[in-house]
Amino acid sequence: MLQVKKITITQYKNYNFDAFDFTERVIGICGLNGKGKTNLLDAVYYCCFTKSYFSKTDGLNVQFDKDGFRLEGQFENQAEALKLVCIHRGVGKKELLLNDAPYEKMSQHIGRFPAVMVAPDDIELITGGSEERRRFVDTVISQMDAEYLSQLIQYNKVLQQRNSLLKRFAEQGKTDWPLLEVLDEQLMQPGKFIYTKRRDFTTSLIPLVQQFYNQIAENKETVTLQYDSQLNNGNFESVLNDNRQKDFMLQRSNGGIHKDDISIQLNGQSFKNTASQGQRKSLLFALKLAEFELLKMNKGFAPLLFLDDVFEKLDDNRMQRLLYWVCKENTGQVFITDTHKERLEAAFKLLNVKYQVIEL
Repeated sequence: MLQVKKITITQYKNYNFDAFDFTERVIGICGLNGKGKTNLLDAVYYCCFTKSYFSKTDGLNVQFDKDGFRLEGQFENQAEALKLVCIHRGVGKKELLLNDAPYEKMSQHIGRFPAVMVAPDDIELITGGSEERRRFVDTVISQMDAEYLSQLIQYNKVLQQRNSLLKRFAEQGKTDWPLLEVLDEQLMQPGKFIYTKRRDFTTSLIPLVQQFYNQIAENKETVTLQYDSQLNNGNFESVLNDNRQKDFMLQRSNGGIHKDDISIQLNGQSFKNTASQGQRKSLLFALKLAEFELLKMNKGFAPLLFLDDVFEKLDDNRMQRLLYWVCKENTGQVFITDTHKERLEAAFKLLNVKYQVIEL
């Protein structure tokens, strides 16, 4: 079983220097808003992904008026003790060490401590643009398949070069066809690999989402997911050729797997347009629990699960069903934040599970 035993936080967000021991499988973190509940979850998440779940740049994670931060996580996986240290000095590259041995690349760490976060703003996964859903898919597959992450990094690097070249064409008023064709070739190779992996992943995700949605919502509504890609209807070469004029006009690449999406329907209608708030929240948790289940199947052990401020988001019945699943049926470590200590403890006692509550 994967567990976090301790985290030591230095100059990360609102923490100057603090250490927390986690003694149970079920951890409740309570305190008023602004006390650092979410930041504590995020510090553990950072140790798993080498980045924050909530901040796009590392500079935003550094405590105000300080130059950098340091995180040290003590993990245990299948009885093996593992120490993860991450140091961000404010300038230059950050350092990542596992059992005091530095990683050559940050990407080598992804998937070692698999984790799933559920946070209030995640509803964007349902209501937001395609980028949110691509990121969701990429985050899950990258934890299961190191080659996927490597190909994704390569694809995004070439895509950036291709977009820069298209801008240069417009600025200079002339085109360099051979160079564009070289970049097209370099884009297609990882693109085809990513397309196949995403297609297969979505196929395995769909039945799990349907199952969890029906469990949480306690109804028989039909939720369907479909992987939408330009590559569904043609090969990558023809997709690039068909979009070439548009690329020149808009000075960016309009064809490729960076336009992929997952369309969601409820009883045959667009989910985004017809679903109620309760249905949206049920689907969000269904997606996240399906992610959890796929990671568990792939790794052979349960990933860490972080539930941030979920009591405010679900009605009592849905909440009870969710907590029963994450605390009783799930065997992995779970972290749950709430503003009310009494509510947390009452929920854990009702489930009859051993728990630890950290009050901030």
